[in-house]
Amino acid sequence: MFTWASAQNNTQNAPWPNKAVRIIVGFPGGSSPDLTARTLAEPLSKALGQPVIVENRVGAGGNIAADLVAKATDNHTLGLMINGNLTIAKLLNPKVPYDPLKDFKPVSLVGVSPLVLMAPQNAPGADGPAFLAAARQAGDGWSYGSPGVGTVGHIGMELFKAQTGIKPVHVPYPGYAQVANAMIGGQLHLSMLPPALATAQVKGGRLRAIGVTSSGRSPLAPDLPSMAEVGVANFNLEIWNAVAAPKSMPAPVVARLSTLISEIARSPEVRQKLFQQGWQVVGSSPEGLSNRIQSDAVLLGRIIKSLAISSQ
Repeated sequence: MFTWASAQNNTQNAPWPNKAVRIIVGFPGGSSPDLTARTLAEPLSKALGQPVIVENRVGAGGNIAADLVAKATDNHTLGLMINGNLTIAKLLNPKVPYDPLKDFKPVSLVGVSPLVLMAPQNAPGADGPAFLAAARQAGDGWSYGSPGVGTVGHIGMELFKAQTGIKPVHVPYPGYAQVANAMIGGQLHLSMLPPALATAQVKGGRLRAIGVTSSGRSPLAPDLPSMAEVGVANFNLEIWNAVAAPKSMPAPVVARLSTLISEIARSPEVRQKLFQQGWQVVGSSPEGLSNRIQSDAVLLGRIIKSLAISSQ
C-alpha cells in the first residue's frame, strides 16, 4: 500500500531530487490549475523529501509557462498544464515557441471533466432532443459563447455543431463567468460551461442544463443527462489537466514522478479535494497521458484545420 512515509524512505537515498522541485503553472493563484498544483505539491514534497514549490508564470493562455517547462534543463522543473497547452497550442498559433507533441515527456493525466451544454432558463424545447431541434431550426439566428478563440469551449462547440447540424454564431468572452452572465442576460442562446459553474446556475434557477459533453453520465454532475441521452451519439469532450516534464528529464525520474503523482492523486484525501475542485481523478501512467494527448490533438486539430481557427 502506498504511504507518504514509505515513498519518502524509498527516495531519500536516490540521487534525485537533490534540491527543490518546481511546478510551473501558467495561470494565476486561485485558478483551477493553480489549485490542482498546490493540492499535489504538499504530499509530493513529503514523498520526495524536498520542497515542492508552485510557481505561477501567467500569460498567453498558459503557453508562457509551458515554454519555460519545455526549455528547463535542471531536471527539477515540472508543469501543471491544461489540455490545450499539451495538444493544440501550435496548431492555433504557429508562433508558439514550443511543440506540445515533441518537447515534453508526459508524466500523469491528473483529472478530467466534461463540460455542460447550457441554455437560458426560457430556452425552447421540453427536453434535450427538442432543444436541439429548435437550435437546428434557428440556423445562424442563434449565438453561443466561449471563453475565447481556440479554447476547448470554442473548439468543442464547433465539433458539436459539426456533429449535430446546428449553426449558432460564435461570440468570444474573457471567461466562463462572463459567458454565463451573457446567457442569463439573454445575449446568448447556448454554451458549454464547467460542471461546478453549470450546476450552480441550474440550482439558482438562472440557467438550464441540456446535458454533459460525455458519452455517459459524469460523477461531477450525476443528475444531468449524457450526450447519448440527449440524442447525440459518440460525442465525448472533456477538459483535463496533467503534469508534464521537459523532454530532457531522465526517464527513471519521469517514471518515479508518474508513480508518485498518480498514487497521490488517487489517494482518498487528495481525490476528494480534486473532486471538490471539479475534477474526476485519473492519475494515469505516462503512456496513458501520451495516448490522451495524441487522441485529443487529432480530434480538436481536425476542427481547427477545417475552420482555419487561429488564436494569433
